This record gives sequence, C-alpha cells and structure tokens, in this order.
Amino acid sequence: MTHTEPAPGESTLRRPELRSLWQTVHSRLSSGRPVTRVRLGPLDEAQREALADLLGLDRLPDPHPSVSLTRLEEAVTELSGFSVRETVTELVGPLNDRATERRRKEDERAELWTWLNGHATVRAQPALADWTASCRATGMVGGSPELTRNLLADALTVLAELPAQAEPLPVFAARVLRGDSHALDDATRLSTLVLRALATLHDTAAPESAADRRALWTRAGIADDDLSSAVLVAGLRPAGDGPLARVARVCAEAGQAASLTLAQLRSPGEFTLASVPAPVVHSVENPSILALAVRRFGPDCPPLVCTSGWPNSAAIHLLRLLADQGAILRCHGDFDGEGIRIAAYLLDKTPARPWRMTAADYRAAVARTPHGPGPGRLTEAPWDPELTRAMAEHGTAVVEELVASVLLADLTQATG
Repeated sequence: MTHTEPAPGESTLRRPELRSLWQTVHSRLSSGRPVTRVRLGPLDEAQREALADLLGLDRLPDPHPSVSLTRLEEAVTELSGFSVRETVTELVGPLNDRATERRRKEDERAELWTWLNGHATVRAQPALADWTASCRATGMVGGSPELTRNLLADALTVLAELPAQAEPLPVFAARVLRGDSHALDDATRLSTLVLRALATLHDTAAPESAADRRALWTRAGIADDDLSSAVLVAGLRPAGDGPLARVARVCAEAGQAASLTLAQLRSPGEFTLASVPAPVVHSVENPSILALAVRRFGPDCPPLVCTSGWPNSAAIHLLRLLADQGAILRCHGDFDGEGIRIAAYLLDKTPARPWRMTAADYRAAVARTPHGPGPGRLTEAPWDPELTRAMAEHGTAVVEELVASVLLADLTQATG
C-alpha cells in the first residue's frame, strides 16, 4: 500500500474505526498458525458500522463478530487491490511468526541442555548429573539461552580448574575468569551455581550460611594455605637435590611415610623420576592402607600416595607432578557412593587410571564381606558403568580396609 496516490477505497481501510480490526488480524496472522476466522470485539456502534461498510453487510454485525478471513480478503482486494497481509503490514507493521519463533527458542533450549549434559567435565564426573538437572529446572537466565550458556560455561571453567592452588578466591577468579576478581564474590549468580555443583559432588546440602560456603570453597582448595594442605606418601624415591626430593627420599629409605605440604610441592627444586621403565605410583583413599603398606614393606615400600578422602590441592599437585615425570598412576578407593565420586574426580583431574575398581573387583570383595553398610548415593562410574549397577544390586559398601590384602598383594608384586 506504499504509493504516492492512494488506491480507490484505501481511505475506507484507513478509517480509525477499523483500527482494532487490523490490529486483531495482525496479531492472528503473526501467530504462525493457519487463520480462517477472526473474532473481534467488543465493538462500539461506530466500529460496527465501519465493519459493515467494509464487508458490504446489509445490517450491523454483532458487538463480538467472527469475521471470515476469506470474506475480508475479498473486500480488501476489491477496495485497494492489495491483500490482507499487505494491508495489515502497511497499517500496523511487519508481521511476525510467533510459532516459528517458539520453535526456534525450543530448539535453542534443547541444544543448550544437550551441550551441558555432554560437556567433558560433566561426562567425567557423572555425579554432576544432579546439578545439571537442577540447572535445567531453574530455567533460563533472563529467558535467554545465550546468557544461560555463558553462565554455565563459566561455572564449568571454574569446576575444571579446581582444586585451586591455595589461592584466595579473588585471585583464583581473576586467573580463570578473564581477569574478573569479583566474578565469584558471595551471592553472585556464578558463585551460587559453582557452590551448588560442589555440594552435589560432595553429597552435601547446598550451603546456606557464609560458614557453609567457606567450608566448600576450602574443600576445593580456595584459601587453603600452603602448609595445612598436605598429602601422605610412602616409598617415593625421586632423584635430585631439591628439598622435595630429599624429604621424600629420606623418609622412603627409612621405611617411613612422609607428609608433603603444598608449599614443598609448589617449589620442589630438582626432582626427577629416573626409573626405566616408568614407575607405577599407586594411590589409595584411606591412610590405614598406607600405614599397612609401610608396616609390611618398610624401606622396600613401592611408591604410594594417600588422598585421605577427597584429594586436596596438595594431592592433585603431587599426582600431576609425578605424571609429568613419567609415572603411571593407579588409584583405588572405597566401594561406596563417595568412593566412586572421589575416583571419578581423580581420573578427571589427573592422568590416573583405576586400580582394582571394576564391577568384578567389587563382586569378589562383597562375596567375602556381604553384610556391610549401604553404599549411599550412587552415581555412574565413568570407567565401568557396570560397577554402579552391581553396587545397587547388592546394596552393600566395601571399604578399602576390607580389600587391604588384595591391594597389598598387588604392591608385593610391584616390589618384585
């Protein structure tokens, strides 16, 4: 309808009394769905007269008339030579397609959740599945898949960088989040999201107090000082004159365990594993296993690391340091829900591989001790999905101490 000279009858279409008609038709055509009739009203008498004139009716329509789009198309074309779509576009504005827009947004949302569930960090630590489900239940940030994805990507970046290296929270945030030292400040959306993920991993309630939040950050290596973060080792005989090598070697040669601090690990000095073939370093979850190994093997104890439950910054730092020196890492833990999550965390954060942690190993262990406590919350074991199914089937946890004889037998072979 954009032209210099108005078409005959166009003034009729532009009558103010028909404005509500064109707005209603515009809205219905913008739905993206087929439209055959348009319900109007309530119309006052002037609007009813204008509609009667437009459609060529011999009497006034009802205050709530239902207008056939075919009849309206005929009247508009006869008056102006344009279609109804062209008319409402000219008089009201460009038509939308809300159905297509809804489908597009649904596709974007589905793509977002598929991306989140398939993210490497989530796949490596299946315990995070409950966290991703809660993220989905919470919905979009501002209704925007893009904003939501950016926030989740930052949260996953943080989770991938944990445990931190005894850094204050602002220092850690600045290092991993594009220099923004306030990105993880208390009560920010990102901080809340990351803490919910940590609570899910550790199978604890979401933190409600400042003390709860500090405790979770501490478990993740935030504000963990260089001395209080330490890891137990035995049988570690690195070459070199650095302080770390000397401490570990002296204790190993004396048949004693050593407690290595994060401060020592961060400044190891000269430290090499000059063994050919590459040494195998075994990792256990419980200090009692390391104590049994030291007691049995003394100065001949093979390299052994103890995470003492969830690995802290020192444990992860040491295992990475050993892997960088060519060591082959093997890890074992309790056969319970938390032990599976700890092992998944270790495998994600280091190049370690499972040691005696298959479904077959569990079934052999539970056959010897069938009446243990329940396994607690179970999540998938990425290295052997059958393991979680076996534990759910038996409903029994097997702590590491109950398979100590099997582990020590493996270590005996390692000493040979």
